[in-house]
Amino acid sequence: MKVLVIGLGGVTNGGKTTLAEKLKKMLPNCDIISQDDFFKPESEVETDERGFKLYDVLDALYMDEMVKSIHNWIKSPASSGVVTEELQNTCDNLKNTEDIYILIVEGFLLYNYEPLNELWNRRYFLTLPYEECKRRRSTRVYQPADTPGYFDGHVWPMYLKYKNEFEENAVNVVYLDGTKSQEELFSCVYSDIIQELKKLRE
Repeated sequence: MKVLVIGLGGVTNGGKTTLAEKLKKMLPNCDIISQDDFFKPESEVETDERGFKLYDVLDALYMDEMVKSIHNWIKSPASSGVVTEELQNTCDNLKNTEDIYILIVEGFLLYNYEPLNELWNRRYFLTLPYEECKRRRSTRVYQPADTPGYFDGHVWPMYLKYKNEFEENAVNVVYLDGTKSQEELFSCVYSDIIQELKKLRE
């Protein structure tokens, strides 16, 4: 049994969850762990002097719990409830992959936490220009809701800070342009993962 752990990181509203769900439908033995499931409760998230809740930082997340969940999955992916569904396209590419399990970990802060960095087989990072990101973010409803100025005052600066950080550490990522259509993004990542599966089978 072999496992492939894929990181799908990037900017807020870049299309990570949509892409992860699409890949799950089309890949064998595929499961998703979402970083959003590891946010601390609001009462434990720090507030800065401007009254902004600091959600877009590692301290707002139970990162050790997340790492533990991924390790547990790697230890026994078959028992994690992955359903080997009849794939929508059992093409030749996917023959003989019954013994390979794929985990997609999606989230906005994946490549800045050392214990995660030794787990990835592949890392993807979705980007968006500032204006488009702000526009998309404004159409989403968050719990708690974004306060006025929150995007410019906290969300975008933290995105740039963490992106610069992993780039300075020369983390090897494949950049994806989040303005491309869902179909384009999917086919790019899907064909890349198929290549990884072939390597694992050899």
